[in-house]
Amino acid sequence: MNPSTDKDPLIRRTDRDETSGAVRAPIAGDVSLAHISDQLVRPGELYESLPDNAVLCHACAHRCKIKPGARGICQVRYNVGGVLQVPWGYVSGLACDPTEKKPFNHVYPGSDTLTFGMLGCDLHCAYCQNWDISQALRDADAGQRPNLVTPEQLVGLAQRHGARCVASSYNEPLITSEWAMDVFRLAKAAGLTCMYVSNGNATREVLEYIRPHTDGYKIDLKTMNDRRYRELGAVRDHILDGVRMVHETGFWMEIVTLVVPGFNDSEDELREAAQFIRSVSPDIPWHVTAFHRDYRMQDHDDTDVQTLQRAAEIGYGEGLRYVYAGNRPGQVGQYEHTYCPTCRMAVIERIGYVVLTYRLTGEGNCPKCGTHIPGIWPKDPRSVRLGTVSDLWNRRPRAVR
Repeated sequence: MNPSTDKDPLIRRTDRDETSGAVRAPIAGDVSLAHISDQLVRPGELYESLPDNAVLCHACAHRCKIKPGARGICQVRYNVGGVLQVPWGYVSGLACDPTEKKPFNHVYPGSDTLTFGMLGCDLHCAYCQNWDISQALRDADAGQRPNLVTPEQLVGLAQRHGARCVASSYNEPLITSEWAMDVFRLAKAAGLTCMYVSNGNATREVLEYIRPHTDGYKIDLKTMNDRRYRELGAVRDHILDGVRMVHETGFWMEIVTLVVPGFNDSEDELREAAQFIRSVSPDIPWHVTAFHRDYRMQDHDDTDVQTLQRAAEIGYGEGLRYVYAGNRPGQVGQYEHTYCPTCRMAVIERIGYVVLTYRLTGEGNCPKCGTHIPGIWPKDPRSVRLGTVSDLWNRRPRAVR
């Protein structure tokens, strides 16, 4: 995606935008990615000032105390003279994805979501599938050149491509929340639904900041083992607190566990995860999805179908009402579908990202017994885009321009 009229997607000038405060810098020749990203910033809002020009960042649960000239753990929020500079005005990843890919199975089934990401992350997962942007300022082998874009352009792209939703994803959206909210304010005004696809390492401050403009929130619950979580760069209890706070704050939430053989796939751990989600709400959809070797985790087997089905059965066995097995379209049977928890009618049938049948009423109720199925549903069920098995390969992310 290149919104610029220049052949170079980065504007070759240095100034400060008078309306946004975003810094623009000259990019030419062999310049480091850190130098480029450091110019595409604006003063942040999610921090407090400390003595000696230090700042305390509230964007994620690391709560970095950042001295002048230093960076937070995420690498993209940094302190200049007591003012926290944060990413603004670019994307490093952009596509129009099926909403089910996020995955949100209870948000406008069959719709598309314009999805954007920036650089950086507050974690360093060895199996990250988006490592080329999330680890861009840590790993010399990672990095995608940013493309300048405005919030107005992103909303225009969503409308032009028929997207129903807009999502901040690919890298960790919490650390770029100021940018996401500038996009989401316009997106909400245009009637779009706005969502985060996050690791859940949140603070109450950041959730209250984004809540007025954000509808949905997906969290990766990566493991129930604190030692394993620390290997990834987080504290387990911070993630569990994040799940509780997202629910309390009123977002529509879905939870994903990437099931990695030998890492988090034991029956005890899967059961503990399901029990935790059940303790927050049995209505939270839980997606157990298949791992494939990526980035620095090449020594674990890919997840087989039987492991996914076992994980889904554990979720239902522990009292969750909506459990889905993902990344194995057409292979996991009933675990792609949504069932009424009362009468067990299949109210939504899917294969991968394709909705085969949609039976909910305009109020989101089961047509057979009237049970309400929680989620964000279309008022007109006839508006849901239905497909067939042959459409499976057509429902892929689309590059947008």
